Amino acid sequence: MTGLKLKLLDGDFSIHRFNESAEIPSKVFQSGFFNINKSDEELSIVCPSSLELDSEQCNQDWSCIKVLGPLDFNLTGVLAKISGVLAEAQISIFALSTYDTDYILVKSVKAKDAVAVLEGAGYQFP
Repeated sequence: MTGLKLKLLDGDFSIHRFNESAEIPSKVFQSGFFNINKSDEELSIVCPSSLELDSEQCNQDWSCIKVLGPLDFNLTGVLAKISGVLAEAQISIFALSTYDTDYILVKSVKAKDAVAVLEGAGYQFP
């Protein structure tokens, strides 16, 4: 048993790709949940699907599983174990991390399966 608690967040999410020099759309900051990553090659934004952004590419219909935290920085393998359980079930992920915790996005059509296999592996969904 892992002892870690997870939560399936409400709503659907989208993953947007912009070119590396794009401005971050201001309406993103009005959302209750979003993630922004920038590199030399791209700007990626994860946000609720209800928020329409004019991005170069958009991949929709994702559900988000939150690892209830905060997690101690000394913990190891949290994402590796969760992603391993999901990989064995042929469920691909898009992972995000914050200072306090981790988030795992799975395609919405696989969300119920993801919850079931994670529960089977000892993760708890309160």
